[in-house]
Order: sequence, then structure tokens, then C-alpha cells
Amino acid sequence: MLKRISVQQLTVGMHLKEFCGSWMEHPFWRSGFVITDPKDIKTILASSIREVWIDCSKGLDVAPGDTAVSELESEAQVDAELLVAAVETRDVARVSASVELARAAKICAKSKQAVVSMFQEARMGKAVDAAGAQRLVEEISDSITRNPGALISLARLKTADDYTYMHSVAVCALMVALSKQLKLDEGQTRAAGVAGLLHDLGKAAMPMEVLNKPGKLTDAEFSIIKSHPEEGYKMLLGGTGISEMTLDVCLHHHEKIDGSGYPKRLKGDEISLYAKMGAVCDVYDAITSNRPYKAGWDPAESLRKMAEWTNGHFEPVVFQAFVKSLGIYPVGSLVKLNTGRLGIVVEQGEKSLLTPFVKVFFSTKSNARVKPEVVDLSRPGCQEKIVGREDPAKWNFPDLNELWSGLPASPW
Repeated sequence: MLKRISVQQLTVGMHLKEFCGSWMEHPFWRSGFVITDPKDIKTILASSIREVWIDCSKGLDVAPGDTAVSELESEAQVDAELLVAAVETRDVARVSASVELARAAKICAKSKQAVVSMFQEARMGKAVDAAGAQRLVEEISDSITRNPGALISLARLKTADDYTYMHSVAVCALMVALSKQLKLDEGQTRAAGVAGLLHDLGKAAMPMEVLNKPGKLTDAEFSIIKSHPEEGYKMLLGGTGISEMTLDVCLHHHEKIDGSGYPKRLKGDEISLYAKMGAVCDVYDAITSNRPYKAGWDPAESLRKMAEWTNGHFEPVVFQAFVKSLGIYPVGSLVKLNTGRLGIVVEQGEKSLLTPFVKVFFSTKSNARVKPEVVDLSRPGCQEKIVGREDPAKWNFPDLNELWSGLPASPW
């Protein structure tokens, strides 16, 4: 018997099947566990969640004389009710980047907590539960629908210490955006998001001193790191609700179409579409992020370099779709306009990949900062246009990320 009860009725020993409410308000990243610690109940009571579902066949029932809000016989009925509630509360209307950034920041922070917990549980040998990951991916997917650039760009703002966890969040978001660009259906898009989220789970089995080493890896250390796709695959095989796509992307996201990748040295059509997508998303986030051993590259420069590797590394059609999903000048790219002004890309335009919104803040003619101004390069009559990328290292502006995001340099 499944019962919907008030959080005030929770006791140690109850099996908490599901929270009622937005995933973003949930105090834990997943449900489906027996409450063993009174602190967990305090955490739930301190949240905005007011009702939960419990499974009386797997844990304690409500106290004698207590009345449940409602009762259902099957898990399918509960899932259907929760799905209806989720659909009714979902907000996926298109908004500007400036509006979505604040919400995307909350999603990133919550998602990082979830991935940290996921990796900790994997290290302890606990089975992976994909159901919890599904809710996370839904929030990320909805953010991408509202504004593609906001969350993807924020997920790039990670410190070297956060890299392993936020990389999973970033690749999830990139996989969702790429899936939408490739016109995959909603089910495939969500599945691709889960695959992106779990693609690097095998790094939970890597020695921390190797994973976070600030210098160049030795050949022996690199061999250890190269085992993470197979280690992750083994972990996922023991999980619940893990799709074939997730297994495939986890095992093969380091394969290259020329056969020089690992672990199976697959080439061309031997690699699935989803693994090819995973390869592009994985590399882009890796090279644009700050790592223990190097600073991240500028987004636009990263795409340029990746384009040079396309023939041997990436599937050209997939890479072209990836560029369209981000823009030739992704959010956060430093660009120079024909007027001699420098600006940072803050949002993609809807008309052309060459006409994004740019926040202008520096004049090369006077070699001085100017009052920041957002210019829509697609606006009729606009005389300014991008003439090229600029290397952030050359200019050494200390606040580039704050300029486009409006957030602190290290928001996580």
C-alpha cells in the first residue's frame, strides 16, 4: 500500500517513495529509501516540501489513528499522479538569457550536489539508480528549452576542484541541447541527458591523487585514467533503470572515428550516434574548463580547434549540429567588432549564428573601458559586426565571466 502523508507524520523506519513538489525544492537528490536517521526528517521538515509518498510494504505505516492524505495500491498510479503534477507545474516558455541565468544557477548548484552524492555512493559500491537522475535531467532539459545558452555557459564556470562533478552536469546539458538540434524525440533527448550525466561515473573508481593531479600524468597514470569508461560501464551494469544508451555512451565516449580512441578502438559506423555525441560534448567541456593542470580555452577558440580535429576525431555531421546548438561564438566568447570595440557574447541571436547579442565594454581605439552596453547585432540597421575572436589571455580582463553572467567568478 502506498500512502500520501504530511511530512509531519514521517517517522524513522518509513520507506520514502517520492517527494511531492518540484525537484528543485527536494532536500535530497533522490528518493526511494528507508529513513534511518532522525536528521533526515528534520531536513525534510525544514524544506518547502509538505507531503510525501511512503510505501508501507517496504517500511513502517503511519501511526495507529493517523489518517493519510490519500492511498493507492500501485506504484504506477503514484507515478502517473506525480507525472501529471510535474507537467502542470513545468515552465518551459522561452525567456532571455538574463532571466534564465538565475534559475540556471540554482539548477547547477543542485545538480552538482546530486552528482557528488552519486559519485560517493558509487565509490561505496552502491548500485546506481537512474530514476533520481531522470528528475535532474528534466530540470536541465527545461532550462535548455527556456534558453539554451544560460545553463550550458554557467556549467562551464567550474573550479579545478569542482571539475569532475560539474563536468557531468555540463555534458548532460550539452547532450540535451545537441539532441534538440538533431531533432531527436523527447524520450531520446532525456535519455541522452542521462547518458551525459553518467558518462564519467567510472572516475569514481580512479585514485584521487591521479584524478586531481595538477601536473602531466605519467604513462602509468594515464593508463589508469583510460580505464574509467570500462569501470563506469561495470558500475552501471549493476544499477537499476540504466538504458542501453547510457551504457554505450559511458563505454565509448572516448572512441574516435579514425579508430585511434579507446577502449575498443572503434571507428566510423562502429560507433553509435549517441557515443559520437558524447565525444563532442565531453571534449568541448573539457577544453573550455579550468583543470588542475591548465586554464580553460575561450569557447569560440575551442570550437575552432575542434573543427581542425573533425576528420579524425569527430563525426562531421554531429560536430556541425553541435556548433549550431552553441553558436559560432558561444556565450562567454570575447569578440572584436568592426568599430574597434571589444565585447563578450551574452546570448545567441535567433536569425544568424554570426549575429549574437554582445555586451560591449572596451574600446581598443582609446585603450580604455567604456560603459557596458548590450548590442543586438541582428537588429535592422545595426552597423556593427564581429570581425574576429580575441584571446582573453592577451587582454587579461579579470571580470569576463561576471560581465556576461552577472554572477561571481566561482558560483559553485
